[in-house]
Amino acid sequence: MSDSRKPRALDGVRVLDLSRVLAGPWASQLLGDLGAEVIKIERPGAGDDTRGWGPPFLRDEAGAPTDAAYFLSANRNKKSVAIDISAPEGADLVRRIARTSHIVLENFKVGGLKKYGLDYASLAKVNPALVYCSITGFGQTGPDAPRAGYDYMIQAMGGLMSITGQPDGAPGAEPMKVGVAVADLFSGMYASTAILAALRHAERTGEGQHVDVALFDCQIAMLANQASNYLVSGKAPGRLGNAHPNIAPYQVFPTADGHVVIAVGNDTQFAAFAKAIGAPQLAEDDRYRTNRARVAARENLIAAIAPLMRKKETREWLSIMEAAGVPAGPIN
Repeated sequence: MSDSRKPRALDGVRVLDLSRVLAGPWASQLLGDLGAEVIKIERPGAGDDTRGWGPPFLRDEAGAPTDAAYFLSANRNKKSVAIDISAPEGADLVRRIARTSHIVLENFKVGGLKKYGLDYASLAKVNPALVYCSITGFGQTGPDAPRAGYDYMIQAMGGLMSITGQPDGAPGAEPMKVGVAVADLFSGMYASTAILAALRHAERTGEGQHVDVALFDCQIAMLANQASNYLVSGKAPGRLGNAHPNIAPYQVFPTADGHVVIAVGNDTQFAAFAKAIGAPQLAEDDRYRTNRARVAARENLIAAIAPLMRKKETREWLSIMEAAGVPAGPIN
């Protein structure tokens, strides 16, 4: 019987995954989603640390807990193999798998795999076309290379926490981390993109590459407009709660029964929004006519909008905004 399944982008590509926890597993999971065969190496008797990061835990048919939901979130589409790489025979087995792999992914401390003969230089000798990706906190070189890197500290050091949370003077004001480990997740996504670029190079030339991904670098890169704001103005961005530094109104508003997010992205949407809330005059006011003006007069603008938004329930506002073509959403 023939296989009628459509081929996936990475069918035929083998990934040897030596990573654990989140950034590395997230990258290899993305490659698996695209069709790659992912062979995940885990410690005998223990496995990936995140198998025990619960509750909650998935339960088997008998109701007994098995793997943590955390582990399951980053390890679909993989074949797990328990190998002790500290044992010579275990390291040799991993090298044998590497010979027939296209990609190796690891997130050990810098130099941590060299003593097992599983570093890039060693594996490139037996597989010159190998794409070898290392994910660490601060990269393979530089004064901070030996340091361990964890998402929470990277969010802090990389500037994300300084722009997240309520502004100074507001209740609960303090730097805040994001609700999921975004530094790890973005690093995994950057890693998967870089791996695909290196894989294309290997296919063209037969030459592999060592891809160096640092959580700190990725965190800085994902500051995006906030980083550009600083580079252009020289002014460090601060915390604005749920407001946006470059757009207004683009934030949470209290309603009669909860909250709603209003995401006005241009002047046409603002005119539609002003009409929808029963205040069309706001769009004709020179203080609010353009986004640039609205950002400059943000405090007065929000003071005019907020009382109006409290007059209706969230569901009603969502219906009104949908009809008006104004981006809006509930907080689920």
